[in-house]
Amino acid sequence: MQYGQDKKLNFAFWGTPDVAAETLEILKRNGYLPSLVITSPDKPQGRKMIVTPTPVKVWAIENNVPYLQPEKLEQEEIWSVLRTHNPLLFLVVAYGKIIPEKIINLPKLGSINIHYSLLPKYRGASPVESAILSGDEETGVTIQKMEYKMDTGPVVAEEKVEIGPDEKATDLRKRLIKIGGELLVKTLPDFMNGKVTPIPQDENLATYCKKIKKEDGLVDLATEPPSTLYNKFRAYATWPRTYFFQNGKRIIITDATLENGQFVIKKVLPEGKKEISWKEFSRQG
Repeated sequence: MQYGQDKKLNFAFWGTPDVAAETLEILKRNGYLPSLVITSPDKPQGRKMIVTPTPVKVWAIENNVPYLQPEKLEQEEIWSVLRTHNPLLFLVVAYGKIIPEKIINLPKLGSINIHYSLLPKYRGASPVESAILSGDEETGVTIQKMEYKMDTGPVVAEEKVEIGPDEKATDLRKRLIKIGGELLVKTLPDFMNGKVTPIPQDENLATYCKKIKKEDGLVDLATEPPSTLYNKFRAYATWPRTYFFQNGKRIIITDATLENGQFVIKKVLPEGKKEISWKEFSRQG
């Protein structure tokens, strides 16, 4: 059977955060609507710890798509529901949990995933930030056919992207989401029709990146090289942000540049106070 963009594709989508919801919107605009969405359970968020649905759940409700929010994927009822839907394909974007092997292999065409690096480089949870932290001048998007091990599957398609010298992770991620969604739309017809031969990754070139923690944003202005400080500022611009301590108070760097090889701080946010210029902060110091 041949599949095309005029052929309704029975697929299930796995994802949780904004990046996944934005990818769903790109798929929808191009005629691909999932028959089922699987996302993480609602969680308390913010200072008031209000129980909040995931962006993907919100998207599913707005588009009248059935959704599941399993606490554990090993439950027999999850397996039963997935088999009942009988999807031809699973699409996975930032789901947030390890999917069991028997589920990955359930659909006829298997499962494919969008990863925001040029695999096998930066396998793991923070590929966008890691590329900036390393001072890379390019990164990209990889569509891989999933295996049980994290980000080790053969490459279905990829696209390289230049990283701007002052580009922050937030802005780079926005570009990669758009490129990844469009690459997926372009790739799906040939993949479904068996016209794509996935290429195995070279294990000798594999590198890994960890999940970002709040303490990763701590910098040492006295000892760290200017380029390292600036790359941290760019990578952690949204969260956890770059900061240092002075007199026991946390000082967040909110604006900075790299000028003539020097890390130049322009604005800071002292703990418990309003944002001020670096010059004013230094005078108060």
